[in-house]
Amino acid sequence: MRKSSVLDRARVCLLAAGCAAVVACSGSTPPATPETAEAPAKPAPRTGPLLFVTNEVGGDVTVIDPVAANIVTTIQVGKRPRGITLSPDRKTLYVALSGTPIAGPGVDESKLPPADKKADGIGVVSVDELRLVRVIAGGSDPETVAVSRDGKTLFVANEDVGEASAIDVSDGHVLGTFKVGGEPEGVHLRPDGGVVYVTSEEDNQVTVIDTTTLKPVATIAVGPRPRSTAFLPDSSRAYVPAENGSSISVIDAKVHKLLQTIKLPGGPLVRPMGTAVSPDGKYLFATTGRGKNVVFIDTAANQQIASVEVGDRPWGIAVSADGRTIFTANGPSNDVSIVDVESRMVKAKVKGGDRPWGVAYVP
Repeated sequence: MRKSSVLDRARVCLLAAGCAAVVACSGSTPPATPETAEAPAKPAPRTGPLLFVTNEVGGDVTVIDPVAANIVTTIQVGKRPRGITLSPDRKTLYVALSGTPIAGPGVDESKLPPADKKADGIGVVSVDELRLVRVIAGGSDPETVAVSRDGKTLFVANEDVGEASAIDVSDGHVLGTFKVGGEPEGVHLRPDGGVVYVTSEEDNQVTVIDTTTLKPVATIAVGPRPRSTAFLPDSSRAYVPAENGSSISVIDAKVHKLLQTIKLPGGPLVRPMGTAVSPDGKYLFATTGRGKNVVFIDTAANQQIASVEVGDRPWGIAVSADGRTIFTANGPSNDVSIVDVESRMVKAKVKGGDRPWGVAYVP
């Protein structure tokens, strides 16, 4: 080796040592290279069920371990998340997002700030990664969302324009729009996947849309201010709560005809809103808003058999896969109630985000 090469190498070593000393003295850290940068931490594998709760004012989704009754994490999703539904493969949640300001009963909407239409969409949340993956354009002012049995199509209630939209999940293009009456809220898929029911709060009706032809096939008159729809597992019947009627409409879900109306006891404060049916089809559960309760309906007799106080203005509701537990989102108290079906008692309450609205259970 030549002498000049030895001297050159010595200079390089001294220079490197000097740079290291400067870095050490300055207290700074040299920038990471692709070879030295750490990969982002991956969430731990899920070992049990999870509960996902949208927070309308908070702009996020609270993830709860329903067994331990504690919060796992919080996922930022966007403005005014309300309706939430799980994909058929249980890997994805779809969350309705809206930039329209909140306007409760009696509010003069002309005095509200303008809607942020850029915030309207459907948030796509990964169940495994517990993060927002993307946002699909979901039409104007999405309130609730349903997904087809093959997972390829979303059905969205567009509240401020009185429409429902069918949207392709893969690329977000609109497959069709349907006039469904003023202030549509609930969008729910019949278990066999053949139709979706869309409730119109303003026109007191349900619009039935064929999921194959993407055409409306029926309109059903129901009680005042219908909020949601719950189906029996065999798709034979549908239950639609009338918030301002303190009642629940029972519908033949095959021929789309009203069968009877269940009048709930307790007076005008009993305002049924969110609904869910037990996996065995024996019970319908309905939150009652200002009534603070969840009512239990025996679906064989179509009669109320119990009522459980759960919290302030319960709205969204979900049922565990085994049917033993129900979960309610209680808006004003910012918490979630966990209710044992057999004992008909609240087992626990978990503090959520700002104004919990919708609930989705992931087994």
